Amino acid sequence: MPTPDFVLDLRRFVGTRPLPLVGVTAVVLREGQVLLGRRSDNGHLTPVTGIVDPGEEPADAAVRETLEEADVVCRVERLAWVHQIPRVTYPNGDQSDYLDLTFRCTWVSGDPYPADGEMTEVGWYDVDALPELELPDMRRRIEFALRDEHAAWFEGGL
Repeated sequence: MPTPDFVLDLRRFVGTRPLPLVGVTAVVLREGQVLLGRRSDNGHLTPVTGIVDPGEEPADAAVRETLEEADVVCRVERLAWVHQIPRVTYPNGDQSDYLDLTFRCTWVSGDPYPADGEMTEVGWYDVDALPELELPDMRRRIEFALRDEHAAWFEGGL
């Protein structure tokens, strides 16, 4: 997965220290199915995910990442879940703290395929018969997006 240029620029100043970043997850739904892809970096089956660029609206990032990774156009319906992902330490020692914003999205157009190489396969999966997801957190993201509630769930709090 290519690291965004702005992250590489920041790394020149902070080295491998923890870098706070905002990530998005696009849970794209179409007629009882959810869009999932197998990540090329670790082989895990996940919804579309990505990093918000500086100055970019998070919902726009979810739409952009879906188009870049799967060549699918989607529309964001609502924010479903906000949570802090435990610190990630990469093999090169870089550390990142991701605040993930999970969005419920609706398919607009496009037949999914691994457009930019970040996924090795992309397709539609029945929400009632999802395959085993290697990361339980990804299943939770889908579950929050499938809820009929219109308010977003915020993890933690006092």
